[in-house]
Amino acid sequence: MPFRSKETLEQWVSDFHDARGAGDLIKVVIQDGSDGGDTGLVVVPLLNATVSVFMEPLEVGDARWRITIEPQPDTTILNSHQLQGMAAELSVAAELCAYLEARSVGHEETSSGA
Repeated sequence: MPFRSKETLEQWVSDFHDARGAGDLIKVVIQDGSDGGDTGLVVVPLLNATVSVFMEPLEVGDARWRITIEPQPDTTILNSHQLQGMAAELSVAAELCAYLEARSVGHEETSSGA
């Protein structure tokens, strides 16, 4: 069944970083799929908040991705420069999500366990 391995996602994130010149803190972490496959989870840390943004495909084989912003444990107080920085980080996250969706269209990769 088509999926995106951690290795594939790391390459896509690296390609995005090289092309965009942004997102150097973005990383891919291990996320075990329901079939035991390593599907990867893209994590975008936010410098001016106590949360991160997570990205993953809606489901195995789907080209669409979803973004999850975890609940924030504390109130965030920012000045205008910090808020602009956060807006820029969120913009990069949105661009990366669109990039991952574009790379996912027609992508065929099968689990080594299949």
